[in-house]
Amino acid sequence: MSIPKEPRQLMINIMYLVLTALLALNVSAEIFNAFKIVDKGLVKSNKALDNQNAALPSQIKKSAERDSKLKVYAERTDSVSQISKDASKYFDELIVKLIDDTGDKDGVISDGDYVMKDGQRKDLKGKKNKDYATRILYDGGEGEEIKQMLYDLKDQFAALADPEDRDSLRNVLAIDIDEDTWKAKKKKNWSELMFKQMPVQAIIPIFRKFENDIKASETTMMSYLANKVGLVEDVKLDQFNVTASPKKSYIIKGEPYEAEIFLTAFAGETSKTGISVRVGNQNLPINSEGKAVYKATPNSLGEKKYTATISVTNPVTKETKTYSNDFSYEVGERSVAVSATKMNVFYMGVDNPLEVSAAGVASNDIRVTMGGGGAATIKKGPNGTYIVNATRPTSNNNPATVNVSAGDFSAKKEFRIKRIPDPVAKLSGKRGGNMNSGEFKAQDGVFAILENFDFDARCNISGYRVVRVARRKDPVVAVNAGGRYSGETKRVIAQATPGDRFYFEGIKCKCPGDAAPRDLGSMSFAIK
Repeated sequence: MSIPKEPRQLMINIMYLVLTALLALNVSAEIFNAFKIVDKGLVKSNKALDNQNAALPSQIKKSAERDSKLKVYAERTDSVSQISKDASKYFDELIVKLIDDTGDKDGVISDGDYVMKDGQRKDLKGKKNKDYATRILYDGGEGEEIKQMLYDLKDQFAALADPEDRDSLRNVLAIDIDEDTWKAKKKKNWSELMFKQMPVQAIIPIFRKFENDIKASETTMMSYLANKVGLVEDVKLDQFNVTASPKKSYIIKGEPYEAEIFLTAFAGETSKTGISVRVGNQNLPINSEGKAVYKATPNSLGEKKYTATISVTNPVTKETKTYSNDFSYEVGERSVAVSATKMNVFYMGVDNPLEVSAAGVASNDIRVTMGGGGAATIKKGPNGTYIVNATRPTSNNNPATVNVSAGDFSAKKEFRIKRIPDPVAKLSGKRGGNMNSGEFKAQDGVFAILENFDFDARCNISGYRVVRVARRKDPVVAVNAGGRYSGETKRVIAQATPGDRFYFEGIKCKCPGDAAPRDLGSMSFAIK
């Protein structure tokens, strides 16, 4: 491309070059920040793995004390820890050397940040340096040494397993050397893929990832040794509690009582621990879930008690321990109880929740209907409740009834049906009295309030008259439809001045279930 001779075109070309450079710098900054964030995440992950791995050796050694043959697995925990510790230290030192050799020699890496001796955090001077990784790790061959070291680590870990387990264990260790990708991308070797032209800020999380793989492999090895000493597979039962789980704690005379009796700390079907269950003189068989089923059919009413006894034999020491606990259940007659959730009144126009229960009878076997005076329907609601909807009130001598039938038994309960009580008309939460003109003019209209009413119901104002009486002026009347001000009413309200008196007359409203509007009376306000 030839250089333009015209100064204006030359300036435009230079601006394009500067803009392109700026965009490249912005993308670069975002990428380097991403590398830093990844490194911080790996640091936290490595600390979590260190904490997890630190607790396992002592547990494995303690579990191995029960059998001298298990001692060999407990001894291997120290070797696993040392291999991981030495390899992690190697990569920590590589990170420090990488930072030192690229311009920062007076600080340390802490939680992914570069921290100076005075405690200040800053970016690495050589974070964009690509020459070091290329020259040392790729050209210098150190990258291939790292790869070989990772292969060796995998073999060292696997060598601590039993010979028959080594191949399968080597396949699940987290240390991973990707031999396929660099060949697919036609790179010279693994080091070219991993390190060539890689900036320092990107190399650090790569090394940190290798540390993470090593620590995760340490966890895998510790879990393997834990399994061998029975820390995971053979649970050691040392805390017990006998538990009974009855299908019903209250049964009807003539019905069978059935309960599952089991240890809450039961080790499972594969455990070698011997367990036997007895209630009274009756030995109970144990199912595949470690539970025994106790059944009894009482022929009298009242509380019934029994004692469950469980014996546990330790598979290692052959010691047998016995545990007991007392349980009881109640035997009663069938009965039916009905109660209104709110009170013994149903209100017209709203959902009236009702609870119906019958002892000893499943909810699906209960039938509930409405009868008696008034007009009401009943339907099933959520969670086993019922909803009553009433449309006509009852008289004193003819109440509504809720009829319940459950099996061979039936019962009924009387309820009154009433309309929703009269609401109270209010303006700005007041029934009347003094109100300053600003507050008076700010209101949208008159509202009907149901005070001390437990149901979710709303009454709506149907209409009213507004009368303004000003000093030495004739009264002004406006008729309003609905609760909110409209038309002429808004104009009259806007004229309110101190000394005026406003009357709200013939206030009508309708509540749910009403056939005709109700009269809520009048309100009077003196404007201050």
